[in-house]
Amino acid sequence: MSDPQSEKQNDTHTDSDEQQILALHEAGDKALMTADLAVLSQIFADDYVQYNEAGQAFTKQDILNNFRTGAIRYPSIISTARKIRLFGDTAVVHGAESDEVETNGKRSAVRYVYMDVLRKRDGEWKLVASQLARPG
Repeated sequence: MSDPQSEKQNDTHTDSDEQQILALHEAGDKALMTADLAVLSQIFADDYVQYNEAGQAFTKQDILNNFRTGAIRYPSIISTARKIRLFGDTAVVHGAESDEVETNGKRSAVRYVYMDVLRKRDGEWKLVASQLARPG
């Protein structure tokens, strides 16, 4: 069993923050594949905005509603690259993934590159913004 005091001290270290952000992304991938709305609600900040590859904006509620109605599903998400950069209580994550996406019942394979912005609020990292793109 770990000592809570030493864990609290480690929270200020970059390694701990990077581990928390990596764990958040891994939990997010799993939640996207299982449409776990409770987990996604915790990961996305209330003011979260995602821009898709066409430049269309989606709020946290838009994304949760798309999963709730089944308009979108991710049967498979495979992260192929992820780099975390920390700037105090803000982090930028650049990554790439190969996904199976089902939109309105039609399944397709999609490769994305993305940039996520996270903020540490009340000691917890939350996703506040994302930009998706499809590499050429």
